[in-house]
Amino acid sequence: MAKETIAGLAKRLGISKASVSYALNGQPGVSDLTRRRVLDLAEELDWYPSSSARALSRSRAGAVGMVLAADPLLIGTEPYHMGLLTGIETALAAGDTSLMLRMVGNDPVQERATYERWAGERKVDGVLVFDHLLDDPRPALLDRLGLPFVLHGAPESGALPTFSRTTTDHAVDATTIVDHLHAVGHRRIAHVSGPHRFVHEAERVRGVRERAARHGMEVLPYEANYALLAGHGAVTALLRAPEAPVTAVVFGNDLMAMGGLLALRELGLRCPDDVAVISWDDSLHCQLATPAVTALSRNPGMQGRVAAELLLAVLDTGTIRTESMPRSELMVRASTAPG
Repeated sequence: MAKETIAGLAKRLGISKASVSYALNGQPGVSDLTRRRVLDLAEELDWYPSSSARALSRSRAGAVGMVLAADPLLIGTEPYHMGLLTGIETALAAGDTSLMLRMVGNDPVQERATYERWAGERKVDGVLVFDHLLDDPRPALLDRLGLPFVLHGAPESGALPTFSRTTTDHAVDATTIVDHLHAVGHRRIAHVSGPHRFVHEAERVRGVRERAARHGMEVLPYEANYALLAGHGAVTALLRAPEAPVTAVVFGNDLMAMGGLLALRELGLRCPDDVAVISWDDSLHCQLATPAVTALSRNPGMQGRVAAELLLAVLDTGTIRTESMPRSELMVRASTAPG
């Protein structure tokens, strides 16, 4: 059945649409009796679930939403997302705003339904959007739903956006990684990336390929899914292939790098003597591994804090801004030490 509208509520009660809006949003302009009639009818028609009753008495929900479209088990063990959440919570706590988090797996239908439900029930005031997709349908959807949002990790280039965003220059990060591997003697490397449907992965793949070409290096691409077992499988497949072996592997995150180290041990190969390893994300995993893994320090806590602050600014003042993330720092460790 179609959801009732404000006009429909007004017709049922014999009052104006403005009076219904004032009552639902906790604004002055209606009597206590009228406000009670509106709220009672809204609850009777399940226009807002009872869990949203508190939101009916004020103009804002006091919460922002975040949908992570990834395997919950991966998110729970992946330090990058944990760092993001820490930074987000730091910013929201300062503004006395709650975070509503949903993990929907790789299910775009469920993600869309979550946004529609949040908008219809007024559960959140705005949302943080992560893992920008090629031809991403979410910005247009959120615009249609009237949900303010911030897109974290948008491309550096492109038309001036109509929404707030954070950007990262992945070509610069790719240059940092490839230049380091070239400097320590590698000429044939593999790049184990995350899914290419993500804009940031497509830009990383292109950045690694183009920088390697300038050095006369060869790159073997391998698409994976960020999980530890994916890194293990990638190394096993790459090093058992009939072609000449690679001498270094770039992993899209730290968990895949750990899986790659496990595979090297099982294959009887030494790191970095036989194969060097480098990660696009730094974490305690990289620092405590044997050998310790060279990695890009990208400060996910800071990234999460900035994204949340941008959203709070949109909600408070309507300010639209773009914030470029600072250049990542390469933490050189034993996994790429020259032999």
